[in-house]
Amino acid sequence: MAAAYTLLVLLLAALVAGFMLLVMGAIHFDFSNSEIPPGVNQPVKLRIMHVILISRAVVGKILENIGICSQVSFVRYMQGRKTRGVDPKLFIKDLCFEQVPVRIYQPKAPSARQRRGVVFFHGGGWVFGSLETHEKLCRSIARESESVVVSVGYRLAPEHKYPAAHEDCLNATIHFMKNTEHYGVDPANVIVCGDSAGGNLAAAVSQALAGRSDLPKLRAQVLIYPGLQALDFNLPSYQQNRGVPLLFRERAAFYVLQYLNGNACNLEEVLEGSHIPIDIKLNYKKWVSPDNIPEKFKVRGYKPHVLLDCTTEVYETVKRFCEPNLCPLLAEDAVVQQVPESFILTCEYDVLRDDGLLYKKRLEDNGVRVTWYHLEDGFHGILNSFSSDCLAFSSGKRGLDNIM
Repeated sequence: MAAAYTLLVLLLAALVAGFMLLVMGAIHFDFSNSEIPPGVNQPVKLRIMHVILISRAVVGKILENIGICSQVSFVRYMQGRKTRGVDPKLFIKDLCFEQVPVRIYQPKAPSARQRRGVVFFHGGGWVFGSLETHEKLCRSIARESESVVVSVGYRLAPEHKYPAAHEDCLNATIHFMKNTEHYGVDPANVIVCGDSAGGNLAAAVSQALAGRSDLPKLRAQVLIYPGLQALDFNLPSYQQNRGVPLLFRERAAFYVLQYLNGNACNLEEVLEGSHIPIDIKLNYKKWVSPDNIPEKFKVRGYKPHVLLDCTTEVYETVKRFCEPNLCPLLAEDAVVQQVPESFILTCEYDVLRDDGLLYKKRLEDNGVRVTWYHLEDGFHGILNSFSSDCLAFSSGKRGLDNIM
């Protein structure tokens, strides 16, 4: 009996050791393929954040391989393990707008006039993120700006493909705009806001509402390191920051494919640029081109990319990349001219930096007022690090202060 017990203990120890070796091996592989640029402040913190994210992904993959749960489900579970708690300055309530889950943050202090309304769309590559992951950020926006914040829990990919997330965000925004009086919000002072994939959704919602006469005009759009196009993954920022945490070049393409098709087929073609026919690329070159990126953003290195054609079969799977609801940078001038005043935040060490720069130029060229704030030492996801006291970055707080 004792021998059997000892054998069981040794077997469990071996399994645990093997599990840890697999995790450490995967972390080492991802770690060795990443880089922390010298311009990033507090690089150790960024490394720690990166290791945490890799560890979750690796453990999730192992659990998926042994049939316990999917990797996506595990990562979402780990992200959402937060207790909300009471906020002394805010009323917080979960509701549904047009069957879309939302969380509303209302300042408790009385106001002599109607408040600003902020409709917030969380980031996470359309695959991850939730009301919980951006809870602290939304609380901060509501408190510091004395605004009513509506955080939207839109449907996620790969279970719900494009345009599910866009439709949820649009429907929730319209519902709020039609019912602002219930929340003490000025109908002429409603802003859409989002980070990363949420910035994409905010831009698309803003365009969808442009020119509508049955609703008040949006006061502004706030786009925090948004992803706005999927035609060119070889822009200068994609080349310079391809291995910079927290968003690698390959993962950016992976996420948008998950959103579009629910899978990552044709990832290699998307990365090399052989997913869109040359004639269509040339048609959009006036808007999506390294020529429109200021030269100072190319000094860290940029190699012009050769245009590649694609097969009909590949294009058929990704042709909706040319739809503005998915890639707002491709909207026609007549639509762009009608979007509201805009705030765009970009980070130097972010693969999505140039998407923001290109959209800034498009807006300005079409007479839209733009306030642009660039974090010279910033990286993708830096504002959401604000949700962790020990892993917060001073530059992330600086960016948030400029938004509010």
